[in-house]
Amino acid sequence: MNKRDDDPPPETQEAPAPARTLLDRLSLALLGEPATREELLEVLRDAGVRGLIDRDSLEMIEGVFGVSEMKVRDIMVPRGQMDVVDKNQRPETYLPALIRSGHSRFPVIDADKDRVVGILLAKDLLRYFELDKKHRAHFNLNDMLRPAVFVPESKRLNVLLREFRASRNHMAIVVDEYGGVAGLVTIEDVLEQIVGEIKDEYDFDGDEIGIVERGPGEFVVKGLATLEDFNARLKASLAYDEMETIGGVVMARFGHVPRRGEKLDIDGLHFEVLRADSRRVHLLKVTTLGAGEPDEAR
Repeated sequence: MNKRDDDPPPETQEAPAPARTLLDRLSLALLGEPATREELLEVLRDAGVRGLIDRDSLEMIEGVFGVSEMKVRDIMVPRGQMDVVDKNQRPETYLPALIRSGHSRFPVIDADKDRVVGILLAKDLLRYFELDKKHRAHFNLNDMLRPAVFVPESKRLNVLLREFRASRNHMAIVVDEYGGVAGLVTIEDVLEQIVGEIKDEYDFDGDEIGIVERGPGEFVVKGLATLEDFNARLKASLAYDEMETIGGVVMARFGHVPRRGEKLDIDGLHFEVLRADSRRVHLLKVTTLGAGEPDEAR
C-alpha cells in the first residue's frame, strides 16, 4: 500500500495506552502487584463496586484474609462455657445436659477440665442405650472416646483450618502457655469467620469490652464480655465459680444454652437473650430492674 501524503510521520503515530482492565490488575497481582495485601483487597473491592463480584462473595474473600491474621484465642469458646462429660459419671447423669446443649461432640474429662482424656461423639453414646441392664453395668466410656487434639492459643486460624481438613477433626482443645485448658474451638467456629454470622438490629461495633448503653438502665452486652468488665460498667457484683464471661453466667443460671427470647432475673438485673446458637450466648439485653422491665419471678 502506498503511503498517503497526509499520513503523519511514523514517530508521531502513538496509540493511546489501553485502560487497565480488572483481569489485567488481577494478573499483575499474581505476578507481584499489588505489593501489599491491602492493595489486593482494594482491587477486589473495586471489582465489587463494578458489580463483577457480589457483596457476599467479597465479604467471604475478606473473611479468608482475616482468618490468616486471627489466632485461636480470638474465637475459642472459653473454658467456663465448655460443655463437658465427666468419665467418672454414669451416662444417665449427664445425658439430659447433652440433649439440652444440642452439640454433637463433647470433651471428656477426668473430674477436672484440665484433664481432658478424649472426645465423645453424641451418636456413639446411642450404643449405650442398645445394651441390656446386665451389659450396661460393665459399660466403659473409654471404649467410645476419640483422641483429643490440643492446640495453643497462639495458633493462627488458617493453619488450624488446614490441620482440621487434613486430620478430619472437628474440635480441638485450646491450652494456654502453662498447659492448662483455656477453652475449645471447632471447625464451625473457624468457618464462621469466613462466611460471617447473621446480624440483626442489635449488632454494634467499636466497643472493645462489648457493652453498649442503649438507654436509661438498658444495655446490649456481648456474651463474651468479661464478668469483671460487666460488673464495672453496670456497677454490679455478679460472681460465679469458673465463669469468666457474662454469657457463661447466664447459661449457668439457665442450666442450659438458652434460645433467643428467653429471659431471667439475676441480682436486680433483667436479662433477655438476643442471639444464641446451640453452643453459646452471643448477645444479651440487660435492664436494671425498675428501669422499664418487670420484676419477673425467678
